[in-house]
Amino acid sequence: MTDKHRSGRSGRSGEDTAPGNRLGGYLRARRELVTPEQAGLPPGGNRRVPGLRREEVALLAGISPDYYLRLERGRDKNPSPQVLSALARVLRLDDVERTYLIGLAAARPRAPRRKRPEHVPARVHELLAHLQIPAFVEGRAFDVLASNPMAVALSPRLRPGENRLRSLLLDPEERSFHQDWAQATAEFVAALRTSIGDDTDNPRFVELVGELALSSQRFRTLWARHDVRLLDGGTATVHHPAVGELRLHRDKLPIADVILVVYYPDKNSDSDEKLRLLASLSHPGPQPEGPHQPNGGLTEGSPANGSPADGSPADGVPANSGGQAQAPVTPEGPASGPPTPSSPG
Repeated sequence: MTDKHRSGRSGRSGEDTAPGNRLGGYLRARRELVTPEQAGLPPGGNRRVPGLRREEVALLAGISPDYYLRLERGRDKNPSPQVLSALARVLRLDDVERTYLIGLAAARPRAPRRKRPEHVPARVHELLAHLQIPAFVEGRAFDVLASNPMAVALSPRLRPGENRLRSLLLDPEERSFHQDWAQATAEFVAALRTSIGDDTDNPRFVELVGELALSSQRFRTLWARHDVRLLDGGTATVHHPAVGELRLHRDKLPIADVILVVYYPDKNSDSDEKLRLLASLSHPGPQPEGPHQPNGGLTEGSPANGSPADGSPADGVPANSGGQAQAPVTPEGPASGPPTPSSPG
């Protein structure tokens, strides 16, 4: 992440821009993140706005202040590739941000799309069952659609039906689970904006953004910045309550309309050993048999399956410990029970 992302300024995008003027909102948010010093200008002693003024952006981009004002206010929506390139340079955009800017300028109105449920192919469920590392399937809005037992052992928030971004922002356990929670939230929110692209009328995106905007100040601050980025491969360091610190690589593999996410350690590393320990804790092997006792060692009144006589689950045994099944895209609320570790970034 470049220094312009670390300035700590929160944008006021939305003022002086027409509703639906995504290009203007993006230009304003980005210029508020570039300091005069970064642009080679004197800082000045009486600046009423954060970042660069409109006329400064226009000067540095080689366009008239009036034309830039029309762009930002949505009165001109067809800037040339040369103008966009100049603005990207002034606003210090990286390749992902530059592509996003060009996409905003090229966007055209379209009819609303029907919501189509995200589907996990049967072969992917089979693949998940065979993988011995944490693996799960997510949708475009970071909904967990399917997962294997190792993923749930790494974080119960990786059960189907959870939403990774919602958990990251609203679950208090996330702050202790992630080594750098602030960085993880910034990356996820920026990746959500990239995932949305021009699909702004998608009901799932509208629902998620609305929920998080109401419930998370951190989300509101990050969303106003208009950051965009890809969240593909990378390395995450997390703190698991049972095995301690884990350094895991992350890869995302597109399959059909969904994404397979896998986490794995360096071979023969400390994290590799800890992950094997986590697997053994999650799937204990058969216990050695003790001395032979009548009735198989069961006391009078005990059922043969080891559960209490009243039919309730035995202590420490989940009532439903079956494999993970595909869940609806709309996330459900957090599962009840004791505090659990949160999902990795």
